[in-house]
Amino acid sequence: MKYHNPVLLNESVDALSIKEDGVYVDVTFGGGGHSREILSRLGPEGKLFAFDQDPDALENLIDDARFVLIPENFRFISRFLRFHRIKKVDGVLADLGVSSHQFDEAERGFSIRFDGDLDMRMNQKSKVSAKEIINNYSEEKLAEILFLYGELRNSRNIAKTIVEQREVAKIETSFQLKEVLQKYLPNAKEHKILAQIFQAIRIEVNEELDVLREFLEQMPNLLKANGRLSVISYHSLEDRLVKRFIRTGMFSGELEKDAFGNSNEPLQKVGKLIVPSQEEIKINNRARSAKLRIATIKQQRTKK
Repeated sequence: MKYHNPVLLNESVDALSIKEDGVYVDVTFGGGGHSREILSRLGPEGKLFAFDQDPDALENLIDDARFVLIPENFRFISRFLRFHRIKKVDGVLADLGVSSHQFDEAERGFSIRFDGDLDMRMNQKSKVSAKEIINNYSEEKLAEILFLYGELRNSRNIAKTIVEQREVAKIETSFQLKEVLQKYLPNAKEHKILAQIFQAIRIEVNEELDVLREFLEQMPNLLKANGRLSVISYHSLEDRLVKRFIRTGMFSGELEKDAFGNSNEPLQKVGKLIVPSQEEIKINNRARSAKLRIATIKQQRTKK
C-alpha cells in the first residue's frame, strides 16, 4: 500500500535524542516511515510502540521484536501503554493530520480532488461520517463547525445553503457537496475554500482537536525526566494548541506565577520552530505547511 515520504523525517526523529535502550512512541504510524527511522537508531534493548486507528496502516506492520503496533486512537496513549506495563517513556513523536494515503484513496472521502463517498473517518469503525454531519447536523451546528474549524467567515451562508439543498436531495459525495457550494467557490480561490470546508468537517468527524488536547495533557506524566516530545502539525488550529501547551501547560487562561516569578508549566520548548526546506517541499508538496515543535519535561529549579 502506497504511503508517501514522511515529512521532516530526520528533524522529527533527531528531536527525540534517541537513547539506544530507550522506550519511544510513534502515535501516528501510517506508512511506518518515522517508526522505521526510530528503530534504525535503537539498540537491541530499545522498544518502540506505535498507534494507528486506521486498519489500512496494519498492512505496513514492521517485523521487529522491538516493535509493537497498537491499533487504537492515540488519545488513549497512557491507558494502552500501561496495558503493556509501560508507565514512562523517553520520547513521543506525533505527525498530525491526514496521511497522504488517506487523501489518495478516493473512497475515503478526504480529498477534494476525487469524487468519493463523504466519509472522512480515520477509524472506519466510528459511527459518525462526513455524510452524517452534512445531512443531519442543524444549520447552527454546521455554521459553528465551519467557522471554528475551517476559519470561514461566511460559515452561516454556507451552512444555510447545505441545509436548503439537502432538503431537495441527500448530499452523499464530495463532488455533490462541491456542486451545492459552487457559488462560494470563485475560480481563483476554489481549492483553498474547499480545503477549508473539508478540513472543518474532517476535524469534527474525527474529533481531531479534542484528541490532540487529550494527548498533550498526558505528556507531562508520561515522559521521563529528560523525555522529548516531537510534534508536526499542518494547520494553525493544531499548531496553536501545541505551541500554547508547550508554553503554558494549558489551552486557555493565563499562567500563574509564584511570589518569586516562577511558573509551574510542565514542559519547556527545545530549540526553535522547524519548517521543511524548499528542497523537501519540492519533493513532497504535503510538507509545505508542516511545523515541527519540540519540548522536554521542564527541570524544576532546586531551592537553595
